[in-house]
Amino acid sequence: MQFWFDFASTYSYVAALRIEEACASAGVTVEYKPFLLGPIFTEQLGIKDSPFNAFPVRGRYMWRDLERLCEKYDLPWRRPSVFPRNSVLAARVACCAGAAIAPLARAIFKANFAEDQDISDVNVIRALVEGIGGDGAQALELAASADVKAQLRANTNEAQRLGIFGAPDFIAAGELFFGQDRLDDAILWESVRSSSPAS
Repeated sequence: MQFWFDFASTYSYVAALRIEEACASAGVTVEYKPFLLGPIFTEQLGIKDSPFNAFPVRGRYMWRDLERLCEKYDLPWRRPSVFPRNSVLAARVACCAGAAIAPLARAIFKANFAEDQDISDVNVIRALVEGIGGDGAQALELAASADVKAQLRANTNEAQRLGIFGAPDFIAAGELFFGQDRLDDAILWESVRSSSPAS
């Protein structure tokens, strides 16, 4: 099952902290797919900001909803002083994280949404990579490479092709599920169909 996310996305934060345990319990493997929402919002909505800022009524609801969700799932939470934060660097580093992407993603999301750290800051990202046992300098060097920049662009283009319009999203057995509240449905869909005998 694929997990599509943007590090600036509030609801992706909730999903990122839930998905590993939920998938492990169901015997479902997760492929992490970082992408950028900005180009999608610009293309689909004609805005260069989060819809939660562009439409304040939605924003007010979202912030309260996040408080409730974090209480429900016992997740750390601190409303970031800057929203949305630029997530390009974090996404590029995630694109080259390899097998460490799951713990790195959790660390980056917690930095943004539980510790109010600037995830666009190279020093913050370096410390987060090193905090999970990685080489921070090497990760930043790789993230600046043409190949990794191209990978993130390709991920964002693929998200658009799949019909993604927000985050988080899950692709389960070829179906798109949108929103952290569809995580359990996506896992069940993947689990049932991946275990069904081929026709």
